[in-house]
Amino acid sequence: MQRVIVVGPGAAGKTTLAARLSEITGLPVIELDKLFWRPNLAATPRGEWAAIQRQLATQESWIMDGDLGPYDVINARLQAADTVVFLDFAPMRCAWRAIRRSRERADFWRWLLTYRRHSRPALRQAIAARAGGIDVYVLRTPRAVSRFVTKVASALAAPPCDQDG
Repeated sequence: MQRVIVVGPGAAGKTTLAARLSEITGLPVIELDKLFWRPNLAATPRGEWAAIQRQLATQESWIMDGDLGPYDVINARLQAADTVVFLDFAPMRCAWRAIRRSRERADFWRWLLTYRRHSRPALRQAIAARAGGIDVYVLRTPRAVSRFVTKVASALAAPPCDQDG
């Protein structure tokens, strides 16, 4: 686990999970939202965004946190990833979290409420196309996320296996 992608709908907890994984693994977090959105929430042009992601993916290790839905160019980072964590939470759970955390723009709500129908199928297809060479974790509940974090922490805390038997 050296190059990790954390994806899922808005308010699923991608940034929180990425930060927790970073604490456990020591891998640096790259918050894609902060790089993608320009002043006044203007989107980075698609070709430029793909080039930025390809450049970021050349780094030795990272956790890339973000799912930009219709703006995303996920293949640029999937090609370099060894692990994908997909927070596949129910729309109502994400909506409730979004309401609790802050006021969101109308375009965020449109994306969130149509994520399962529009963004999710393309994301799942892209992951499936690359799944043979990477570890994929689909987490559907906060409890599943907690178990995953515990599993990662335990795996890294365990002493290495003796190869000599």
